[in-house]
Amino acid sequence: MRMIISGGGTGGHIYPAITIAREIAKLAEHCEILFVGTKQGLEADIIPKEGFDFTTIEVRGLERKLSWKNVQTLFNTAGGVWKSIRIVKAFKPDVVIGTGGYVCGPVLLSASLLKIPSMIQEQNVIPGITNKILARFVDKIAIGYQEARGYFTEYKPEQIIFTGNPIRPEVMSATREEGQAALGLSSARLTLLVVGGSRGARSINNAMLGVHKHFSGNKRIQILHVTGQNEYNSIVGNNKQAGIDISSDGNIIIKPYLYNMPLALAAADLAIFRAGAVGLAELTARGIPAILVPYPYAAENHQEFNAQALAKQGAACVIADKELSSAILIDTIERLLDNPEALADMAKKSKELGRPQAAETIARLALSLKKP
Repeated sequence: MRMIISGGGTGGHIYPAITIAREIAKLAEHCEILFVGTKQGLEADIIPKEGFDFTTIEVRGLERKLSWKNVQTLFNTAGGVWKSIRIVKAFKPDVVIGTGGYVCGPVLLSASLLKIPSMIQEQNVIPGITNKILARFVDKIAIGYQEARGYFTEYKPEQIIFTGNPIRPEVMSATREEGQAALGLSSARLTLLVVGGSRGARSINNAMLGVHKHFSGNKRIQILHVTGQNEYNSIVGNNKQAGIDISSDGNIIIKPYLYNMPLALAAADLAIFRAGAVGLAELTARGIPAILVPYPYAAENHQEFNAQALAKQGAACVIADKELSSAILIDTIERLLDNPEALADMAKKSKELGRPQAAETIARLALSLKKP
């Protein structure tokens, strides 16, 4: 079995690709996988470190709308298309998969021209412009949210498969006890996990300052706040200025970054998150109720739609970034603390939305495309 996987630009495209690749390698005998990305994307650093063969093409990004500039971009990146054709011809894949990002365009188009089975995996409720275009050429479209079907109405229903979004296996294998022990958390308190993404989220971090002060020393709750590297010193310093002694209060832990997020998820009873597709997939797989603050500048505001998909099912509360404040967060947290039945129901609804086997489902779908 020979497979080309393309996806890049952001971790939201790269890490699902890696998870799918590992699942394919487990299921297929004598599997060879080649990743195709760009030199400037994060994939150029991440993929080789994960032990996969990696090659690059030159390509520029498309705007998230149909425009004359996109037509010009396609002409300007013709070299990337021709190189993709050479790569595909040389590697001779049985199937080609795209997980998002503009680098997928030339690679999946090349597969289509060469009559090689292909599929795309769309993580968000609102598809990106690249996947909207590629949907016309691929054999299967794997969607992370049922709501995404509404953006692919012109295609045959059997072409669109709801799989959920792939998550790392460690997310499910980590235990609550392991997480508590590794992070110094008490089993007697509810654990609130606050994460604004790998770089942090300033609006969430600033609102959390009042939350820290309000809940400092509280016996019912403990807060694990991951600030992001750039925000850490500022948050710690502001806490000191506010008279919050984290070391003695005993229920607030502030970290710049967590290298083992699955352990934190295993220990969490409630989360404050942005609404990226991968993060939400991990939350729902573990059945963690959430207070979501969608990133307001995400392309086509897709995080808002991701968040609302959970809120409509009762798995999350949503607070707009422009409305976020310490008072609103405190009120929301207090309301859930005072109503454990409501929190438990949110957890149940979250678990119902989870698709912990999504990676395996996508891998099997990809393997099924191989021609006899």
